[in-house]
Amino acid sequence: MQQAIEVDLAHDLGKTEARSRIAGNIGSLEDHIPGGAVDVVERWEGDSLYLDIGAMGQTVAARLDVEETKVHIKVELPGLLGMFAGPIQAMLQSRGDDLLLEDRRKD
Repeated sequence: MQQAIEVDLAHDLGKTEARSRIAGNIGSLEDHIPGGAVDVVERWEGDSLYLDIGAMGQTVAARLDVEETKVHIKVELPGLLGMFAGPIQAMLQSRGDDLLLEDRRKD
């Protein structure tokens, strides 16, 4: 049984800049996953980013929909990972804005 988490991250960057920053920062995603991500597969379809994240022996599916004033994140937690839905949702709300920081590749 899967447990879904949904979070909205407000921003004032506009859709194009928000999408660009997410694309530039998605490589740092594994820094935010306990134990690190084993494998991250990303795929853009328009302004939606689909992620398959291999971590702790499980694959977590996520979708980020980039809008003009917010990013809507939906994460599907498989099996026992659903027990951690509360802490994961809290982490997304408090640290999710890291994806919208200036593109670190420009340094």
